[in-house]
This record gives sequence, C-alpha cells and structure tokens, in this order.
Amino acid sequence: MEKMRITVSDAELRKGAEAGMDGFLKVFVDRYLEVTGGEINEATMALLNGWQHTLLGYHFFREEIDEGGFVQLIQNGYGPYIFLNPFAKAMRLMGAKEFSKLIYEAKRIYDEHRQELERECTEDEFMAMYEQYEEFDDLEERFMDMEEEVTETVARYVDEHLGDFADIE
Repeated sequence: MEKMRITVSDAELRKGAEAGMDGFLKVFVDRYLEVTGGEINEATMALLNGWQHTLLGYHFFREEIDEGGFVQLIQNGYGPYIFLNPFAKAMRLMGAKEFSKLIYEAKRIYDEHRQELERECTEDEFMAMYEQYEEFDDLEERFMDMEEEVTETVARYVDEHLGDFADIE
C-alpha cells in the first residue's frame, strides 16, 4: 500500500477549531481512523506519514492513559506503536519536551518488562499488573498534570504545519 493523500475540508477544520484544540485535532484523527479502518498494523502503517502517525499515536495515548493508564495502553496493543516508533522524538520536535521525557521514562519500564506487559492474561492478571507496575503511576499523574499543555502544544504545531497532517480542501 502506498501513502494516501489525506484530505480534510476547510469547513470541517474551521468547525473543529471553533470547538477548541481537541475539536481541531479530532478532525485529523477522525480522518486517519477512517483511512486506516481504526486499525494500526503492517498493512495500514504505510497509509499515513510520520507526522500523521504521531498525531494518531497521541490520540491513542491520551485515550488509553485517561481510561486505564500505561498497563491498559500496552495490553490493548499500543506499546509498540508508542514505544518502538519515534513518537517521543516527534513529540520533542513538536515542542512537547517534558512529555517526550515522560515517554522515554515509560519506554524504559516497557523495554524492561515488555514480554510480561504484553502477554495475554485474564482479567484478574490484568488488574494485578496495576500493582505490579506501580512505577507507571507517577508517570500517569505527571501526564494528567501536563495533558492540557501538551495538547495545546500539539494543536499549535499541527496548525503551523497543516500540510504535514493533511491537504486542506
């Protein structure tokens, strides 16, 4: 598969921006989810460019951390997408330096315990991972404290580099 030309309409973008930074970013993310069928795998990776993957990665990251933390993020299969791609570096390049450092700290834990964190498990085993990997707790709290600022930084970067994220029609 080759990279698709990802387009969003100017009207959608304006409407999203009126809803705030989350609404603005959602216009792009919704389009990426549509193009990939909501699946990130070997077949769909090539459909998006690196910046598009970074924005989609941030969407998945926020969604999973807000709902169930790093354990859930990893158990739901997003560990490689976040930690084995240049996500942290791209976040730093976007201006989210403290967030980038946080991702690198989480990656250290992920790398050290990857096999255990990614293994299939029962609901009880899954819940036990929250106690077993309490070192993620501080990182999750730090993200919650910086989430709004990081989202604003990402939205500003996207706004200043629209062509990297979609063609506007």
